[in-house]
Amino acid sequence: MTTVDKGSVPARAGLVLFVLILVAAVANLNLAVANVALPEIGRDFDASQTQLNLIAVAYSLGLAASVLYLGALGDRYGRKMLLVLGMALSMPACVIAGFAPNFEVLFGARLLGGLSAGLAYPTTLALITALWSGPARTKAIALWSALGGALSALGPLLSGALLEVFPWGSVFLVSLPLALAALVLAAMLVPAHVNESTDPVDNLGGMVSVLFIAALVLSINFAPVDGMGTMAIGLGLIALAAGTVFVIRQSRAKYPLYDLRVAKRRTFWVAALAGIIVFGSLMGVIFVGQQFLQNVLGYSTLAAGASTLPAAIAMVIVAPQSAKLVESHGSRFTLLLGYLFIVLGLVLAWATWKEDVSFLLVALSYVLLGVGVGFAGTPASRSLTGAVPVDRAGMASGTADLQRDLGGAIMQSALGALLTAGYAASLTNQIASAPNSDQISEQTQAVLTKSFSSAADLAERYPQYSDQIIEAARQAFLDGDQKSYAAAIVVVLAGAVLVFFAFPRHDEEKQLLAQYASIDAGRSKTSDQEAG
Repeated sequence: MTTVDKGSVPARAGLVLFVLILVAAVANLNLAVANVALPEIGRDFDASQTQLNLIAVAYSLGLAASVLYLGALGDRYGRKMLLVLGMALSMPACVIAGFAPNFEVLFGARLLGGLSAGLAYPTTLALITALWSGPARTKAIALWSALGGALSALGPLLSGALLEVFPWGSVFLVSLPLALAALVLAAMLVPAHVNESTDPVDNLGGMVSVLFIAALVLSINFAPVDGMGTMAIGLGLIALAAGTVFVIRQSRAKYPLYDLRVAKRRTFWVAALAGIIVFGSLMGVIFVGQQFLQNVLGYSTLAAGASTLPAAIAMVIVAPQSAKLVESHGSRFTLLLGYLFIVLGLVLAWATWKEDVSFLLVALSYVLLGVGVGFAGTPASRSLTGAVPVDRAGMASGTADLQRDLGGAIMQSALGALLTAGYAASLTNQIASAPNSDQISEQTQAVLTKSFSSAADLAERYPQYSDQIIEAARQAFLDGDQKSYAAAIVVVLAGAVLVFFAFPRHDEEKQLLAQYASIDAGRSKTSDQEAG
C-alpha cells in the first residue's frame, strides 16, 4: 500500500499554529478596525476625505513599507525575536491611537502600529514555511490565510459593536488583550532559530525599499487633492527613483535583501501580483463600502460592520477546499476560480449598491468576495513559499504580506482617490447647476466638497437646507464610489488575464517547483563549502 506524504510538522503543531494565527489576528484586526469609525472620526476632527483615506491606509503603509526589510532581519537574527518585539510594540501603538487628540497623532499611531505588525506579521508565514512542509504546509497556509482574511472582515463588525456604546477611540483598543496573549504564548511556545540564514542583511537595500513603498502609497493618496499635485508628483518621482535604485542594488549585492533570481520565477512573481490584487480588492471594497453603508444608506455602525460577516464566514468555509484544489488541480486553477467570484462580487456591488439597495444584496456581494478571496488566497501565498529556499522564507513571507498590505494600501489609496475626486467633482457640478448657485460662497463650497462628514456638519448648522445638502452629498458619494468599483473590476480582470497566460499549469508547476528546490539545494551546498 502506498503511503501518502503529509509533510513534516513541528512538535505541538496545533498549538504553534494557533499562536502564529493569533499573532496574525492582531495585525489583521488592527488593519481593519478603522474603516467603520471613519465617519465618526471625520466629524470629530473635521477631517477631509483625504485625511480619512490616510487614517485608513496608515497601518497598511507602515506594514507594507517595512515587511521586506524586517522579514530579512528575521531570517538572519531570529524570527521569534521579531514576533515578540512586534507584539510588545503593538500595545502602546493601540493606546496612542485610542486616545489620539487630532489627525496627526492618530495617523502617527496607526503608522507605528503598522511598523509593529511589520515586525511580527511576516514572521508568522516565515515560521510556517520553516516548520511545515509538503501538503501539511499547504493546509497550514490555508488556515493562516483564511482566518487572517476572515478577521480582517470581522474587524468592522467588532468596531461597529463598540461604536454603539463607546467613542471611536475604542476600536483601536480592541486588539490589546489579543496582543498580550499572543506575546506570552509566542514567548512560551514558538520555536527559535529554525532554518535561519547566516548571510549578512542588505541594510541599504532595506532602507531603500521602505522609501520606495512609502513614497508610492503617499503619492497615490495625494494625487486627487487640490493644491497637492506638486507633492504627489514629487513623491511619485521619489518612488520611481527609489524603486530603480532598489532593483539595481539587489541585482548587484552579494547578499541581496530581495533575491531577484528567485523573484523572476514564474510561480513567484505572478503569484505575488495576483495576491496583491486579490487582497487589495477585498480591503478596498470594505474601505469604500463601510462609508457607503453609513453615509448613503444611514446604517448604524453595528449594522455596517455586520455587513462584512458573510465574507468572513465564506472565507473560513472555502479555505479547506482551496487547499485541496491547490494539491489536486494546481495554483493556477484555484487562483482563476477565486478571481471569478471576486469579479462577480464587484460587478454586483457596482450594479446594485445604490440608495435603495437591500441588505441581502450587500451581503451577497460580500459572500462572493469572501469566496473569491478564500479560494485565491491560499495559492497566492503557497506559491511564494514554495518558490524560495527555506532560509529565505522571510523574503516569501514579506512578499505574501505585501500582497495584503501593499495591495490593501494601493487599492485603498486608489479607490479612495477615485472616491475623493468623484465626490468633489459631482458636488461641484451639482452646485454649479443649482438655481441659487450664485448665493453659495466659495468657503461653503469648499466645506461641501471636503468630505461627506463636512457636508453633514454643515447640514446640522443650517437645518433649513439640511435635506438638500445631505441628498446632494449622498449623490456625490455614489458618483465617487461607482468609479471606485468600476476601477476595481478592471484591475481584477487584468489580474485574471495575467494568471491565465503567465502562471504555469499544474504539471508544469510541479516540475518548476522541483527544479527550483534542486537549484536552491545546490546553491546551499556551495555556500556551505565556501563557508567551510
